Amino acid sequence: MRNLLMPALSFLFFTSLVSAQEVHEPSFTKPNWTQSFEPFRIAGNLYYVGTAELGCYLLTTPAGNILINTGIGSSRELLQQNIEKLGFKLADVKILLTTQVHYDHVGAIAEIKKLTGAQLMVDEADAAVLEDGGNSDYEYGGHGWLFQPAKADRLLHNNDTISLGGTQLVMLHHPGHTKGSCSFMVTVKDEQQSYRVLIANMPTIITDRTLNDVPTYPEILKDYAYTLRAMKGLTFDLWVASHASQFNLAEKHKPGDTYNPSAFAGRSDYDEELDELAKDYTTKRQ
Repeated sequence: MRNLLMPALSFLFFTSLVSAQEVHEPSFTKPNWTQSFEPFRIAGNLYYVGTAELGCYLLTTPAGNILINTGIGSSRELLQQNIEKLGFKLADVKILLTTQVHYDHVGAIAEIKKLTGAQLMVDEADAAVLEDGGNSDYEYGGHGWLFQPAKADRLLHNNDTISLGGTQLVMLHHPGHTKGSCSFMVTVKDEQQSYRVLIANMPTIITDRTLNDVPTYPEILKDYAYTLRAMKGLTFDLWVASHASQFNLAEKHKPGDTYNPSAFAGRSDYDEELDELAKDYTTKRQ
C-alpha cells in the first residue's frame, strides 16, 4: 500500500509547491505599458484594445471573438474595460493568441483563459516557456515564474490557419525575439473594401550578449536572419505590431479620431524599422 501511495503523495506535494509559487515580473516594466489608451476600430472587425504601448487586438466574429496578446498580469481589468467600451464582452473571447511569450504580452493570458474558457493557441516553439511561466526563457528565465503559466490547447506552426466565424488568420513563424515569436496575417472587410492586415512581431534583439554567445538558444543567429528576410518579403495593406511605438500608434491615431484604416497603410515605417533591426543584428552577430 505504501508503494502505491508514495507516487500520489509525491505528485500532491509537487503540485502544492507549484501552486505556491509567486509571479515575479521583471523590474523593467515601463509606465506606458499599463497606461490606458482609448480602444478603437482599426479596420473591419479588427480593434485595438491594448495599452498606450502594448498592442492587444480583438477580432470580432458571429461565432465569438479572438484576442491577440493580453499585456502584463495586472492588465486584465483594463483589457476587459476596453473591450466593453467597444460594446463587446470578454466572455465572448473564444480563441486566445499571442505574438510572443514574454510577460508583457501574456501576463494575463492564464487568467483570461480561466475566465472565458477560450482555446489557447501558441507557436509550438514558445509552448514550453508559456507552460513554465517564463522560467525557461533563453534570456529572462531561471528565476521562477515571470507570469502565470498556461498550457496551450493547440500548437501552431508556420502558415497554420486559425478560423472562427468567417475570419481566418495565418500564423507566420518569426523566431528570434523569442523562439516562437510570430506574426499574423488576416483579411478584414468594412462597408467599403477589404484590407490585408499584418499584425507584426518585430524582431528586436533583447540580449546584450553577442548572438554567438547565447548557449540556451543555439539557433538564434539563423532564426533572426530568417525572420528579417521573411518579414521583408511580406505584402499587406495595413500593419500594426506587438508594441504601439513600433508602428507609431500615437502619431497615427489620437483618442477621439474617427474611423480611418488608411492611417495604418503604407510600409515605409515598417521597412525603416526592419532596416534598423537588421543593422542591430549585424552588430550583435560579431
